[in-house]
Amino acid sequence: MRIRPRRQILNVWSSLLASCYRDGVWIWGGRAGSNSISDAEQLLCILYPATQIESFALHDPDQVADDVREALSPLGRRIGMRVLDVLDDYLQRYERDGRPIFSADSYLRCFPGAEPTESQRALDVVDSYSRSLTLCLAGLQFLGSLRGVGARQAEWLEGTIEPVQERLNRRLTAAMVGLVRSFVVRSVDPATPDGQVMLSMLNQTESAPEAVVAAGARKLERVRSRLRRDVTLTKTPDSDLEDKGLLFECGWSWGVVRDAQEIDFVDIPLSSSKGHAAGRPYLYFTIAALDGINDLTQPRTRELDLLDVEQRRLADALQLRWDLAQRYWSTMARFGSGRWPLEDIPWRTADGEESDYFSLCVSALLIQDLVARVVSDDDLTRATPIFDQLARRGRVTSRLTAHDSARSLHVPGVALPLEGSEIVDDGPRLYWFVSDYAPMLLKRTLQAAQLSGTLTTRDRLLELAQKTMDHLERRAFQEGPAKGLWDDADRYFAAESTNNDSAAYPFEESDAPSWYFTERIIECLVVAERAYRDPPLRSPTSASRSLDLLNEADHLLNQRFLELSEKDHTPNRRALENIEKKLLRARAFVEERPGTAHSLCADALRELDELDFATRDAMRGE
Repeated sequence: MRIRPRRQILNVWSSLLASCYRDGVWIWGGRAGSNSISDAEQLLCILYPATQIESFALHDPDQVADDVREALSPLGRRIGMRVLDVLDDYLQRYERDGRPIFSADSYLRCFPGAEPTESQRALDVVDSYSRSLTLCLAGLQFLGSLRGVGARQAEWLEGTIEPVQERLNRRLTAAMVGLVRSFVVRSVDPATPDGQVMLSMLNQTESAPEAVVAAGARKLERVRSRLRRDVTLTKTPDSDLEDKGLLFECGWSWGVVRDAQEIDFVDIPLSSSKGHAAGRPYLYFTIAALDGINDLTQPRTRELDLLDVEQRRLADALQLRWDLAQRYWSTMARFGSGRWPLEDIPWRTADGEESDYFSLCVSALLIQDLVARVVSDDDLTRATPIFDQLARRGRVTSRLTAHDSARSLHVPGVALPLEGSEIVDDGPRLYWFVSDYAPMLLKRTLQAAQLSGTLTTRDRLLELAQKTMDHLERRAFQEGPAKGLWDDADRYFAAESTNNDSAAYPFEESDAPSWYFTERIIECLVVAERAYRDPPLRSPTSASRSLDLLNEADHLLNQRFLELSEKDHTPNRRALENIEKKLLRARAFVEERPGTAHSLCADALRELDELDFATRDAMRGE
């Protein structure tokens, strides 16, 4: 089906309220229960589009669009105030004695036979920091809009907003501190097993290992020097960036890194200030952190003056890490002069694990970097077949086969071991399951299409995005309390299975929505809305042809006007004046919308020909 962001977002809003808003009460929790991440994702399903898309704004009851009001009708007329109540409820649920809580709780899993301890469930994770960053920025923007309306309508609104704003700022600051302390730089000796794996990915031309290490040092010199010189807050212990004979990697671990330094200029404490995470980056958590920080670096965050002095200092630190991490992984993805390491699917991480999901993660990091800077279209053209291949390998655009290992990319997802979690209470090692393969593919494909300046590349990417959306639509619940939400994976994969294959892959059947999955679909639809708002690509060939037609039509029109008396007020004059208006519109469109200009010129030429034929026919009759 065609991606229609407005209609699809409104459908999600209607389904969401039918599922979790009953008798005037907001019901927290979904398939994974209630925790700081899932509940933030649930709230962001409404708040993120409402603050990212102007036509979805909810703060002014007099300006809410009719279709938006209908979708959110269970909230009553004062939709903005009801959303404010839900936001405040979330902030109070995840704060204890002024300490914001960022625990993953029910999102943390162990393998069968073990259970996380209470202390382990309380561990802070990067995903919660990132979601809180997005939620708090959206919340502050929303409060600013409400305050403008409240100034005109009711003074008492100010007393309602102030406490919520204080809690938002506390949580935002704490989330930023957590992200700074979760960033890690790791030095890797090429002779170690981890170093050998990194070299195997980088060395696509079978060069000498020493030459690959030296080439890596040259390509990453700017990143290395800035990591060494500019990253001053919470330097990673034991990282050696002076020795160019060592490889290195940077990004975000799953939580605050073990032995990470405290940030002394911030008074707001974290719920768990001691770090436990291993000092190595994870691709998934790096992407999660970058997505959150991307909201922080948007120009309007500064234009709306959403940050205080401490937060601006933390924002500068995070923007530096955001830039360096993107540059690092973008360089790694395209390293060398032959085949890209990214084209060698599946990607292998330094610990030796490999998965198509990791290739998709590195592709996402590459696109994220290309979005942030001016790029040549060659990189996007080369990346497009990678997205196609990942879509087929992930069975997003191809048929699921019997006993297909690709199924595990979606259900239960890729298991990421949270190294360091086992030292907490001597508990079992915890795992984080990531099952957002299809939404991540859709989001990055849409971003790549938005960047592309080549018609064929953009068309190919948009076609892939449409097919991915078709796959996702089939995975939405078709009935029950979560109808219209995601992810009904058990039904979808059971239907796709062959040879009774479903018995080999048992599912955790549930009719509750996954806010983890649904919120990511909402992000994709917001990206699609932005992409559609951009002007269409201009083809030089089409523009040249349109200009040729415009010149021909303009010349013929001038000839007709020469033959027309100034006192002639017949239908002929009105017809020529209408043609003139068409050509004026065509001239205005010829650069940005050459196809539209072409159509207008063709209509004008047809009408001029009909007038000419009528004139000649009349002359023959005389």
